[in-house]
Amino acid sequence: MSIKIKIKKGDTVKVISGVSKGKQGRVLRIDAEKGRAVVEGANLMKKHTKPNAENPQGGIIEQEAAIHISNLMLIDAKGNATRIGKKKDEKTGKTVRFSKKSGEVIK
Repeated sequence: MSIKIKIKKGDTVKVISGVSKGKQGRVLRIDAEKGRAVVEGANLMKKHTKPNAENPQGGIIEQEAAIHISNLMLIDAKGNATRIGKKKDEKTGKTVRFSKKSGEVIK
């Protein structure tokens, strides 16, 4: 059973709870089955790697770990954290996402 995900890859989000609380970043990946997302610059973890073609020295690298969707809020065009709603666009008839705080359509 997966939860309904209103955040998409490429959206700018703000972390609202956890170790990275307050950080903002772009969504790099979404795992819909687990309800988690990877956010650029948030929830960093250290990973020990063997030497390989990409990293000939090996060593410890820092990379982003997944964060649960419930701990993220979308940032609208004005820079405010907002909840997301869906409605039909009057002109095109397609379903669009909109900011519940400002009412503006999110592209």
